[in-house]
Amino acid sequence: MTLLPRGFVARTANFGIKDATLDFVVVLGQSGTTGISMYTQSRFAGASVVLSRELSAHGNTRGVVVLSKNSNVATGEEGMRNAREITDGVAAQLHCRIDELVIASTGVIGRQYPMDKIRTGISGVGALPESADATLVARAIMTTDTKPKLAEASIAGSSARIVGVAKGVSMIEPNMATHISMVFTDAMIPRSALEVAYRRCVEHTFNRVSIDTDTSTSDTTVCLASGAAGAVDATAFNDALHEVLLSLTKQIARDGEGAEKLIEVRVDDARDTEQAVTVARAIVNSPLVKTAVHGADPNWGRVAMAIGKCSQYSDIDQHRVVIRFGSQEVYPRQVDDAGLARLSTYMKGADVLIHVSLGTGTSEATVWGCDLTDGYVRINADYTT
Repeated sequence: MTLLPRGFVARTANFGIKDATLDFVVVLGQSGTTGISMYTQSRFAGASVVLSRELSAHGNTRGVVVLSKNSNVATGEEGMRNAREITDGVAAQLHCRIDELVIASTGVIGRQYPMDKIRTGISGVGALPESADATLVARAIMTTDTKPKLAEASIAGSSARIVGVAKGVSMIEPNMATHISMVFTDAMIPRSALEVAYRRCVEHTFNRVSIDTDTSTSDTTVCLASGAAGAVDATAFNDALHEVLLSLTKQIARDGEGAEKLIEVRVDDARDTEQAVTVARAIVNSPLVKTAVHGADPNWGRVAMAIGKCSQYSDIDQHRVVIRFGSQEVYPRQVDDAGLARLSTYMKGADVLIHVSLGTGTSEATVWGCDLTDGYVRINADYTT
């Protein structure tokens, strides 16, 4: 069992929003907990996101409420009233201030909450047993995820830990913080330092995972620090935080709807980070690249195509570009039929690396995604029916 860091307690339940699985969780940090949250940039942001932006603006966040199986998106003023009623009710049950909570929702768009069921559930939140089991927290936020996503790391030189949970399998393209995730630590760290560290780590992890290029209306990520383990070294904290977020990022990519393989695209020798990220995303998001990886087909021409369509970069010269699958160069020095057969065997594995050197500078970036299978089509063709 993975335990939450010291200073945090969770309550989970099934309110019957869609089925009999867990669909509600609230995690609350002890008094003095500091928090930072980030939200989707979607112009169709859900009521939970809109309300949470308002609540977290006070800088007092120490708890998060998540309801799964219903996103509360495109639900108008009724959806906003419902989101407020839920946070008000949870705050009253847990004897905390409303502005100490944020709320996140995930699931089908355009449907009102079943408020009769939720009201009944909220009225009993205070009586729910407290738990430190992080796996229960991870399970409570799942929708079409095939498994709970959970990661932990110790902070060197201290007894402090970082534990993170996430959900996300589709409608994922970096645009702030994709998916829903909660990260907890018992390290004592000022809110300003926590915000700098978290935003930096998100940019290099969560913001570099893509399943299908679609930015969710409900993206929310929250990081809370209880301070129960005392002060820690800043570098050690950053290293542990990056370890947790990177693990969650890869778990999200590996569990993309219908996915069978994790794709890692590494672009180096780029003019700057922005160019490296843009080219890497063009590759990992290409349906032709995704299907080639799914079929274990080392068709490097599709990678060349994806690089070439980044036509805004006039400094990319095809004569200086190098393309590799794994450690094997395939362009410009091409492999023979025997080499292609070996590469096909490599690409049948669960992890596939595509490594591109642009020859335009010294910067680099890595992004993560997954293959495109008929399973993705079936899941999303039948999602609401």
